[in-house]
Amino acid sequence: MQISDPPLLLTPVQTAEQIQEVAELAETIWTEHYTSLIGSAQVSYMIEKFQSAPAITEQIRQGYRYYLMKCDGISVGYTAILSQPMEKSLFLSKIYVEKSYRGRHFTSQTVAVLKEICRKEGLTKIRLTVNKGNHTSIAVYEHLGFIKVRDVVTEIGEGYVMDDHIMEATI
Repeated sequence: MQISDPPLLLTPVQTAEQIQEVAELAETIWTEHYTSLIGSAQVSYMIEKFQSAPAITEQIRQGYRYYLMKCDGISVGYTAILSQPMEKSLFLSKIYVEKSYRGRHFTSQTVAVLKEICRKEGLTKIRLTVNKGNHTSIAVYEHLGFIKVRDVVTEIGEGYVMDDHIMEATI
């Protein structure tokens, strides 16, 4: 008999303390996962520009919804989304799971919740960007029904770029 993990809960990020918790998770996850892909200098830049408490606060002000991914009361990761009703899509801006919790289907559980959000909001697809070298994440997204629709290189300042696949899943 296999003992399964407790269910994953998505907790809306609303307080300064929750925002700080997300920022701390981001620094841990990004440093561990992305340094080998894009280098420590770009990781530090991107954490400050996109994953710091001030950046997260501003994104929430602009309409992004952040959620802590919690299992048995422990924050195992986070996600951020932006509804784009004119495009009938949900932009999955961020979905990150701490290394010690990967492989427990938390990403698939989160995507299932996001599909429900899409249904409730009349959205027909989920769209995301993923680094072209992030083969593990790409495989997970493909397993979850996402397909590559195009590639994009985005300048983000300080001479850095994001070299990504755009992937979509139809709801």
